[in-house]
Amino acid sequence: MPAALPELVTPRLALRLGRPSMAGAVARFFTENWEGHLDRWSPPPAPGFFEPKYWHERLERAEVEWESGISARFVLQPPGPESGPVLGTCNYTNIVRGPFQACHLGYQIARDHEGRGLMREALEALNAFAFDEMGLHRIMANYIPTNERSGQLLARLGFEREGYAKNYLYIAGQWRDHVLTALVNREFDPARFEPGVAR
Repeated sequence: MPAALPELVTPRLALRLGRPSMAGAVARFFTENWEGHLDRWSPPPAPGFFEPKYWHERLERAEVEWESGISARFVLQPPGPESGPVLGTCNYTNIVRGPFQACHLGYQIARDHEGRGLMREALEALNAFAFDEMGLHRIMANYIPTNERSGQLLARLGFEREGYAKNYLYIAGQWRDHVLTALVNREFDPARFEPGVAR
């Protein structure tokens, strides 16, 4: 495992940057949780989406994207070896630096682990990592208005509603409105913009 790949541990979870060795477990996560659960809130799956080969290639790209600073795609697993099952995902994507220093957040949890506070536990740790280690100022997370569970989670995490976008994303066969929210890093250090300071 490359030393550059982050791994966080919470009381009930291991939060690991996705890597090709997890392809089979990630494919199983989506196969077991797609129909009637994740499909309600997700874009149409790409060809091969439920196959390990697809995820091996996708997770190879995830490593490159991490090294390039444009995304951080984490998987949620039980504490223990990385060969364990995948319980969910948390993706920080579309990272933009310069005066913006922001990203989009997306997340998914297995149907059998919903309602246990695991996603809140994961996001509390990962949002802190995004602010403290990745140096981001803003995390944006958007949800379909009928996804009340997601809206309540974001509110508990401190995300504030900033707008409402009509026909925002193509989800489950049609264009869906989304509520726009964001979490701002109140401790962001302006010195990051000084000459000679990384990012």
